Amino acid sequence: MSAGPLDPTPLIVGVDGGGTRTRVLLADLDGRPLARVEGAATALRPGEERNSADIIAALVHEALASIDRADTRPSTCVIGVAGGGQERAAQALWQALASMRLADDVNVISDAEIALDDAFGDSAGVLLVSGTGSVAFARAPDGRLERCGGWGPMLGDEGSGAWIGRRAMSVITASNDGREPETALVGAMLTALEVESLDALIPWATDATPADFAALAPVVVQVAAQGDLRANALLSLGVEELVLHVRTLARRCFTDERASVPVACAGGMLGKGSLMRKRVEQRLKTAVPGAVVRGDEVDAARGAVRRARRLMGVEA
Repeated sequence: MSAGPLDPTPLIVGVDGGGTRTRVLLADLDGRPLARVEGAATALRPGEERNSADIIAALVHEALASIDRADTRPSTCVIGVAGGGQERAAQALWQALASMRLADDVNVISDAEIALDDAFGDSAGVLLVSGTGSVAFARAPDGRLERCGGWGPMLGDEGSGAWIGRRAMSVITASNDGREPETALVGAMLTALEVESLDALIPWATDATPADFAALAPVVVQVAAQGDLRANALLSLGVEELVLHVRTLARRCFTDERASVPVACAGGMLGKGSLMRKRVEQRLKTAVPGAVVRGDEVDAARGAVRRARRLMGVEA
């Protein structure tokens, strides 16, 4: 397939594939947005790379159809996906998408890298991401790329939505046993999951995915905002974990935490104005005194488009 004779304008695609949803941005060679679509999660899990590829391909085709370019193959597609930092998983996704001839050139990287591109371009800075999972990336003043966290739901993801949701489940079962004080989280969780007893949580948790646990994090935030001490303690612990990611990279890339460190936040848990975002910013003032937090929203799909343009030689 190729662009039709009436509209030969080259197209580029940026994909932000997360553990909750996938966002696709279709743009022209100048980076001007032409279409945005959103769909199911495409975070990479062992053996499920083909499923992620199918979702991404369907969304790209949807975006093309929305501007009457369904028969056009984009020139470059950059896909930043959760789990893309693992070489085997990234290669499996790349092979699946290449076999579909999704674009003339397909690149698969981690979702944090494209968010870093949008936050700072080629400049130095630390990007803190907390969505379904969590990770921090940094570009040092000398150009080095460093990562902290991002070890996945079984080994890490501290301070993420899935981590908070899972820890909250442990809190309410401990409260039911009498090992912890009473908490409004018990009733709120049962209501959110539409179950009548804590016993029903056992089969639910057995089959729950990281995204399922992450869907409970807003419940914890809501209960904390209402003054529940245990919910607030859990969020405070999550904040400490996230801030530790930033401090670690500040020391590794900027000499120490007192140096001027540009910081950006991304992910569903750190949306602008959110309770977690406010607490993270407040804690950074003392834990990383040199942190200068960006107020702008980070758009990872836009970062993927920027990288695609750079790969095509049209952006420095």
